[in-house]
Amino acid sequence: MTPATAVEFLIWLLLAASAIALLAERLRIPYTVSLVFGGLLLGALRLPVLSPLQAGHRPDWLTPDVILIVFLPALVFEASVKIDVRSLIREFLPLFLLVTFGVLMASVATGDLVHWATGLPVLMALLFGSIISATDPISVLAIFKDLKTSARLSLLIEGESLLNDGTAVVLFQILLAGIVAGNLSIGRGAGHFFLAVLLGAALGSSLGYVASKITATVDDPQIEITLTTIVAYGSYLLAHHLHLSGVIATGAAGLMVGNLGVPKGMSPRTLAAMQSFWEYVSFVINSLVFLLIGLEVHMGALLHAWRPLLFAIAAVLVGRALSVYTLVPISNLFATRIPMRWQHVAVWGGLRGALALALALSLDSTLPYRNQILDMTFGVVVFSILVQGLTMKPFLRMLRIADGNA
Repeated sequence: MTPATAVEFLIWLLLAASAIALLAERLRIPYTVSLVFGGLLLGALRLPVLSPLQAGHRPDWLTPDVILIVFLPALVFEASVKIDVRSLIREFLPLFLLVTFGVLMASVATGDLVHWATGLPVLMALLFGSIISATDPISVLAIFKDLKTSARLSLLIEGESLLNDGTAVVLFQILLAGIVAGNLSIGRGAGHFFLAVLLGAALGSSLGYVASKITATVDDPQIEITLTTIVAYGSYLLAHHLHLSGVIATGAAGLMVGNLGVPKGMSPRTLAAMQSFWEYVSFVINSLVFLLIGLEVHMGALLHAWRPLLFAIAAVLVGRALSVYTLVPISNLFATRIPMRWQHVAVWGGLRGALALALALSLDSTLPYRNQILDMTFGVVVFSILVQGLTMKPFLRMLRIADGNA
């Protein structure tokens, strides 16, 4: 692949994303859902003019390195820098339960059901459960904004998604290391799990604090935006190098910058420039990711494996329901109550996205059952985006949560 080929491919993707965005706005279809549909259509068309988008001609950008190192830190930072940490602290208990025990519960339940239904070995099935356990409700949050749903509901969904990416990655790494070594220690794995999450949060918070103090001494939008970029990627890479949770580190850094650096160290001019920059970065990266998902999906392979795919989808939904309907009522005993209708939204709105694909694609080609795990992961991601994403608006209206209703 030459630089010219990569730039040409990027231009084609941006053209497609812009056209799909305009069409999605007119048809009032969630943008990310439209992108996946568009990617499927562009991948199926065999027109000569679209040859740069065809398999064999396009660069392979849907890889673990690109998603986890290039795309993910920017998306996590952009989401976290907008969140009010005081609101997040008020929802500490339900979020803590869902992003720790909820991820573990969903992974184990999903893995057990997949093992029982498909015959996949237990550890490999649990590995699939960890891959698919993190939620990615980008399109759901856009629908929330469009339908003017409760700000608290949006915070709960977005906060969980922001934090459970990190715990899912750590759990995946522990299980994969145990499978490769042939010896999985639950006690040691649990210790590593909580250590990677807590120390990752401490590292990210420290880097975010330092960056916030520096921005307070500078009044130059370009320099301050550059500092936020360094913090977003630097916290992720440093945590990754130290075998901590890079996602948690970047999220914590974003929260620190957004709640300390922004109000105390940024002028209105800098704040407007920074928000525009990160919103644009998020728009471009999300456009690329969801278009690439559509382009890379091989519908023939998914249809051929329809039986295990249906079992996998059912198992993921059951695992999600079990974690939400078990842990949220426990939270309700000690914290502000989360209504049952919101719990239904959390279950059905738990879409899966690029992180699951990155983890599945990162499996070594020599690992047994890799292709089966990859097929099930692609299938669940496509189902969640297209089916759950498209039905979310009528689902919210049916529950009478739309248009300002609680």
